[in-house]
Amino acid sequence: MFAANVKSPLTLLLAIIFAGGIFVWLTEERIVPEPTSEHSFNIKSWQTSNGARVVFVQARELPMLDVRVVFDAGSARDGKLPGLASFTHTMLDKGAGDWSTDQIAERTDSIGASIGGSAERDMAVVSLRCLTDEAIQKKALATLQAVIQQPRFPEKELQRERKQLMIGLQNEQQSPGDIVNKLFYKKLYAQHPYATPVRGDMDSAKNLTRDALVGFYKQYYVASNAVIAIVGAVDETRAKEIAEQLTSGLPKGKKAERLAAVPELAKAVAVNHQHPSTQTHVMVGQPGMKRGDKDYFALYVGNHILGGSGFSSRIVDEVREKRGLAYSSYSYFVPMRDKGPFLLGLQTKNAQAEEALQVLRETLGTFIKDGPTDDELEHAIKNITGGFPLRIDSNKDIVGYLAMLGFYELPLDYLQTFNRNVKNVTREQIMQAFQSRIHPERMITVMVGDMGKAKNAR
Repeated sequence: MFAANVKSPLTLLLAIIFAGGIFVWLTEERIVPEPTSEHSFNIKSWQTSNGARVVFVQARELPMLDVRVVFDAGSARDGKLPGLASFTHTMLDKGAGDWSTDQIAERTDSIGASIGGSAERDMAVVSLRCLTDEAIQKKALATLQAVIQQPRFPEKELQRERKQLMIGLQNEQQSPGDIVNKLFYKKLYAQHPYATPVRGDMDSAKNLTRDALVGFYKQYYVASNAVIAIVGAVDETRAKEIAEQLTSGLPKGKKAERLAAVPELAKAVAVNHQHPSTQTHVMVGQPGMKRGDKDYFALYVGNHILGGSGFSSRIVDEVREKRGLAYSSYSYFVPMRDKGPFLLGLQTKNAQAEEALQVLRETLGTFIKDGPTDDELEHAIKNITGGFPLRIDSNKDIVGYLAMLGFYELPLDYLQTFNRNVKNVTREQIMQAFQSRIHPERMITVMVGDMGKAKNAR
């Protein structure tokens, strides 16, 4: 039911196209809002009696309840055992309270509810979606409560899940997309916790014992380290009851310590990894920005023009349309608690890898030097603001944003002011932000493919 949030290159490309280069949660059902220039969200926020932060929006349109419980318990907290956070999250619903993993699945299936989540570098997320019918809601919340508060980490399930994990890790060793991603993060972050692969590696998987999981759970799955986002057809009184129910059995605990700052790169580093693939995967980048960054909107809009808007971006135009060097090429920022990566990437034929990389670098350099044109900026602003309603047109979208706002301590008016902040971005602001923040001369470059064929093509 739970799985680490490991994105394939295709998933990354789709996220970039639909999110303008910044990842967002997608959704199934659609509730189209009124076409207003500033969307109104009456976001309420408070703390539970034992210290968890709650963010809530009442949405009466559908008889649905969406809940996300977010813990500062991502892979950045793994310490010396890579994969510990992800595996702890995976095991939460493999036996909890009085129920086995099959019984938990039967309980949710019988009422049409779903419990899921993801483990990432910053956070671990447990989510619930169900109808607001009283009986259904009661059963769904009781199940979620057990998963969060009473995981048993049974040894039999642990052994089974570890075997599945190791099979997945073995498969990743044969995937050039997974290889380039892991190498990129390792070289980019070096000794910083963000360098840790989310799911760990083959060696660490062998040491994921029950004692290790229980210790991690007790330290990080505490109320002071949690944010609860609630969206649905319930009033504030009921939302407060739900939040208290989901945290009442958790110890107050302590909030996770602040991560060390991500260091800037001192010099350029190039890694060429031999892999018998027909295409070379290329990633180039540096530490980018964090959530709440003062240059967030200038970098966001600028990247939309550079490589975050799919087929209308400069990178796609230069790499794919003009030269036919790659079908997939892009750039994006991944803002996190500290500086997430700014990343440019492509996949191309081995023989074209060096040429494609050179075009990618030249396109970035030109954009930093000259900035966007007035027409590009106008088009980007219209595209971003015009598409924004589609990103907040369902309860599931909104609860994802609420969880992000709460976890990263962003202003509660973030959604209301998003389009206004985008419209206020100027060409000069984009140039200043990119020229002061992005440094092509000291970036990490990772290439995974048949290096012999790439060199022979020179």
